[in-house]
Amino acid sequence: MSKRLHYHLLIPGILLISLFYSKLGHSQTNYSVLDFWTYYSDAENLLYKQQCELSFASLAKRKDSILKLRSKTDWEGRQELVKEKLLESVGPFPKKTPLNPVLTQKIKKDGYSVEKLYFESLPGVKVTAAFFIPDGENRKMPTIIYCSGHSDMGFRSNVYQHVILNLVKKGFAVFAFDPIGQGERKQYFDEMEGKSRFRPTQEHSYPGAQLLINGTSTAKYMIWDGIRSVDYLLTRNEVDPHRIGITGRSGGGTQASHIAAFDDRIQASAPECYITTLEYQLKSGGPQDAEQNLSRGIQLGLDHADLLEVRAPKPTLIITTTSDMFSIQGARETYLEAQLCYKAFGQAENILMVEDNAGHQSTVKNREAMYAFFQKHLDNPGSSKDEEIAIFPAEELHVTASGQLATSIQSNFLFDINSALTKGNMDILNGKRSDLNQHLSILKGKVKEISGISPNGESGKLIFSGQTEFDTYYLNKYLIVQSGDKILPFIAFLPKQATKQVAIYLDDIKDKNSDKAYAIPIQLVRKGVIVIAPDIPGFGELGSGYLKGDAYFENTSYNQWFAGILNGKSTVAIHVEAIVTLLQFCKKELKLDEKEIIGISKRGFNSSLLHAAISGVEFKGMLFLEPLLSFENIVSEKIYSSEYIPFTVAGALPHYDLPDLAAAFAPGKLMLVIDSESGDMDTASLKTYDFVKEYYESMNMISNFSIVQKTSELELTELLDEFIDN
Repeated sequence: MSKRLHYHLLIPGILLISLFYSKLGHSQTNYSVLDFWTYYSDAENLLYKQQCELSFASLAKRKDSILKLRSKTDWEGRQELVKEKLLESVGPFPKKTPLNPVLTQKIKKDGYSVEKLYFESLPGVKVTAAFFIPDGENRKMPTIIYCSGHSDMGFRSNVYQHVILNLVKKGFAVFAFDPIGQGERKQYFDEMEGKSRFRPTQEHSYPGAQLLINGTSTAKYMIWDGIRSVDYLLTRNEVDPHRIGITGRSGGGTQASHIAAFDDRIQASAPECYITTLEYQLKSGGPQDAEQNLSRGIQLGLDHADLLEVRAPKPTLIITTTSDMFSIQGARETYLEAQLCYKAFGQAENILMVEDNAGHQSTVKNREAMYAFFQKHLDNPGSSKDEEIAIFPAEELHVTASGQLATSIQSNFLFDINSALTKGNMDILNGKRSDLNQHLSILKGKVKEISGISPNGESGKLIFSGQTEFDTYYLNKYLIVQSGDKILPFIAFLPKQATKQVAIYLDDIKDKNSDKAYAIPIQLVRKGVIVIAPDIPGFGELGSGYLKGDAYFENTSYNQWFAGILNGKSTVAIHVEAIVTLLQFCKKELKLDEKEIIGISKRGFNSSLLHAAISGVEFKGMLFLEPLLSFENIVSEKIYSSEYIPFTVAGALPHYDLPDLAAAFAPGKLMLVIDSESGDMDTASLKTYDFVKEYYESMNMISNFSIVQKTSELELTELLDEFIDN
């Protein structure tokens, strides 16, 4: 038996993944529960479908409220509500600061000129752009902001240039800017490779997850770039402030609809290949990258139609294709709803929709409809015919010398914004920790509110699914079935001579035929501990599901996590509810009422257990192997481990972090076993638990708190034995 290792006694070494499973003395076993239950063959999609069902319920309530709107006054009331909800979702925008525009070059072409420039949407955050200006007298021109879709090249893409230059030929000034993470604003640009380590959608979502944990979003800052673009245009003598339009396709359609919803200086809006309904989006491609998911948007009663209706009766054209990745049925239903709004305002002619038989692409029919729309509503008549245009080589439209802000002109990016937010949030949180008792007294309610935890004691049935006998224990398989085909498979290791302890063991075990994967439960059951090992939604036999999405990193779907962002229920909340359900059924079936419950987890599941403990699950002790130490770790590193994102909670900072939940668990026994090779054993990571250690000391229970580092398989065996023996 190894001696107890406390917070200050760190033993150097490495944490090996397995135990001496080959010495445990039994043959290979199939640990799968669902192999037998073919009816539940879709179980790996349970997490996503749970999230969708919650969203569908909120969207149904929204539909009911829309059906009650009749008059212009009704719709004006709805507009005010939507404005409030949009601002609540996106959050207050920053204070406007000097734009500090810099013109880097002017190109003269036949009939127009191009000014290449950058401005600062926030101090130090530079936005590269090009202003295409038709020749003519010094007059106030109709001007269109062009938002680029998810192209590496930003507005320099041939497809986008074709639209921009057609508009210019028709007498519109066009202002095209690079969305962050695209064009010359790549945030993870590798100079040696000459490209970003991420695709554009990932450029948005990777730092976007950090922003969401900090209580803000990529959407906020991309919308802000658009608002500041309008501010810049209003400084130009060429621009008619009453004739500003906006358009863009795909991700540009997202930006166009969002920016127009927030900035009423935009007179006419024509989002292309984006508008649908969130119901059909969830049922088809699922949530898209970070900026397309407004925080708690569905929970707040918002849908795509609100982005259009909040502008009524200003002119809007919905541009669609029948085989788009964004459901055409959703687009049609949104158009029908928006018509009700515009009719109530007496201007039904100001909401239009065009569709063409094509995929997610630009078509001649749609382009010509868009030209005609702006010609009418920005008072710039002329031919709407789509013309062949000479396209610029992409390099000719580079604003910077190297073609990247990162290697030419220093700029801040989303991570830099997030770093400032992190510092501010941690200052606030550390201030709360200075009065720890007060902080912890309100923590349970705050965690429930932010994470979305709401155990409801839903009834169901426990199905016994088989037993295998070993020399000192039985292996039982169970399936909890609840309404809507919601299931929870688990296995129970039941010793023939049981102690007073039962362990909940959480790990993402993918190989159900591996004794090695269950080495820890087998060790514990041989010591007389009942071990319950569930697969909770998103993992094991309940994951990872079909939805990978456009924000997929290291086998982790951020898009599934975004589904919880939309409806205000985190993945961690669903984990907690599964743990509560599991214990409710096991206490009765396995007669656990007199047992001491301990929680044991690997990797990020310590977050699930800590959230379960703060929510009322009475663990006697918890042992975390290679745990996620804090959300602060995730938001503080430019390159972080994506596998932990499902275990984080959007908006948690500055209200709480995992060390706060650890302190709330005091004086319960808590041991964190760290892997030295993961990089988590640095001084900064350990210091996040200083106040936790001090809190245990104040209770004279420091023996119940330890952070240790194992050096061998044998030591881990000893640590497990020590943990359960004490």
